[in-house]
Amino acid sequence: MKKHIPNFITTLNLICGCAGIGLAIKEEFALASYSIGIAAFFDILDGLLARMLHVKSEMGKELDSLADLISFGMLPGIILYFLLNRNLSSEEGFIAYLPFIAFLIPVFSALRLAKFNTDDRQSDCFIGVPTPAIALFVASIPLILINPIAEMPILATIFSNPIVLILLILALSYLLVSPFRLFSFKFKKFSWKEHKIIILFIITAIILLVLFRYFAVPVVFFLYIVFSFIHNSTQISKQNIVDNGEMKV
Repeated sequence: MKKHIPNFITTLNLICGCAGIGLAIKEEFALASYSIGIAAFFDILDGLLARMLHVKSEMGKELDSLADLISFGMLPGIILYFLLNRNLSSEEGFIAYLPFIAFLIPVFSALRLAKFNTDDRQSDCFIGVPTPAIALFVASIPLILINPIAEMPILATIFSNPIVLILLILALSYLLVSPFRLFSFKFKKFSWKEHKIIILFIITAIILLVLFRYFAVPVVFFLYIVFSFIHNSTQISKQNIVDNGEMKV
């Protein structure tokens, strides 16, 4: 019985993605964004339960990827499509078709997930930005547009610009399949010395999210990439020290 529990949680992730697509089509963008957040919660939970119950399986792995493609690939793509279409629907000719560029997100999400499933190097890190991180970034955009605050009017102005959205789609699509190494949150053992960069990022992210809620998501996304580069640099430096020490011996 317990072997089916993580898969059941994964199907809840998938249901959230499907429901979010329906909500986005109805232009209920806030609810569609919350669907991504709930799906991300189930995505974390199914992995935790699979490890705790020791019930990992190939079926679970494939089901997880299929659910992620819907919730963190297709749903963000549809949200971005409708946001662009709102701004460009009155245009004629080639420009009127530009909103379809949003579907690069699900295409590159599929490539990202396929690479992840076949790449042994990603057991303790990510190569390319994971799909949930991209999706949560996209989910914050409608919320920022719907509920702008006086302290951060610039964010609503930026994300309401169709040129910015198009450039953002291209950038996010690249980040999904980029060669950049980013840390994961799968700690084999808790150690401040080994994971201090990751722990500092988590603390910073929590503080920003508590203070600024979804307005902090784009900043946290950017910091995730920055902290990952710092983490990678420290790991390379440690490895060089070890290698030099072995050579001297």
